[in-house]
Amino acid sequence: MAREGKNVPSDERVRRSVQRTVANVVALVLSVGILAAWSYFGIYQLEPGQAAVILRFGKYSRTVAQPGLRWHLPPPLETHEIVNVGAVEREEFGAVVSEKKPEDHDAMLDASMQTSDNNIVVLGFVTTYRVGDAFEARYRVADPRATLRDAAQAAVREVVGRMTIDGVLSEGRGAVQLEAQQILQATLDRYQTGLKVLSIELQEVQPPHEVRKAFDDVIAASQDRNRLVNEAQGYANEVVPQARAKAAEQTEQARGFKESRVAEATGAAERFRALANEYEKAPDVTRKRLYLETMEVVLPQVETLVIEPGTAQILPWLPGSAGRSAPPPAASAPPPVSAPKTEAKP
Repeated sequence: MAREGKNVPSDERVRRSVQRTVANVVALVLSVGILAAWSYFGIYQLEPGQAAVILRFGKYSRTVAQPGLRWHLPPPLETHEIVNVGAVEREEFGAVVSEKKPEDHDAMLDASMQTSDNNIVVLGFVTTYRVGDAFEARYRVADPRATLRDAAQAAVREVVGRMTIDGVLSEGRGAVQLEAQQILQATLDRYQTGLKVLSIELQEVQPPHEVRKAFDDVIAASQDRNRLVNEAQGYANEVVPQARAKAAEQTEQARGFKESRVAEATGAAERFRALANEYEKAPDVTRKRLYLETMEVVLPQVETLVIEPGTAQILPWLPGSAGRSAPPPAASAPPPVSAPKTEAKP
């Protein structure tokens, strides 16, 4: 064979070498093409609000949530499942039975709930949610929507069953929504549904049709009571500050009056002590000085009437002060008073 190879012409050897090279290139190109075609099946596109669950040989590998063109190992090495995690879903529960549809017993059963005081309330509500964990929502639970509906009904009934009918119909609606949402989310997390509860909103809360008018009267009375309480509170908020300000003003006035009186009394006491000391030193002089000072105060307020002797025919009336009222006139004038007689001495 070696001898035959040596006997092969050179052009034949070149031709065979070229054929082998071409065959290798073709095989390489085909391999690359097949590999590229196989890799193409690992390319996928994610839109905003979507997430891809990547499985490697059927086992969970990772979750990709960044939008755009993505790639993973081609099947059967890795596969992907796209889940919409951005959409907000809405589930309605219950239907209030009206007077026009009293025969809708199924809706009545779904909407009727018992309160803690053994009353029946007809309640409808809406739950909004979205997918929080794409893998759990896709593979952990067979029907996440049915699980959500059952859990939401149980959560709302549990909360309503702990409240009175007055609380559910009026001021307790907010508490029912918040507590029911917390219970529902805890239940869904325990079941690993991968759902995120956004809100629970009570739509219609009514008593049964047979007693609805009586409950309407009770609610109206409660609203009137709240209105009157608010009005009274507003009046108190207006009057009490004014009364407190007036009391503070009067207290300050009384404190000022007290301080002025105390100061006056203190000054009078000090003046008396000073006079007493001076009196002990010179009683006569001090007595005379006090008398003159008193006369200086009294005499300017006294009216002075000068009558010339022998000119008065009647007894004049001398008023004590200008501010006193005049007495009634006398019935008859008294007889004239004659001047006393004087005798000349020898």
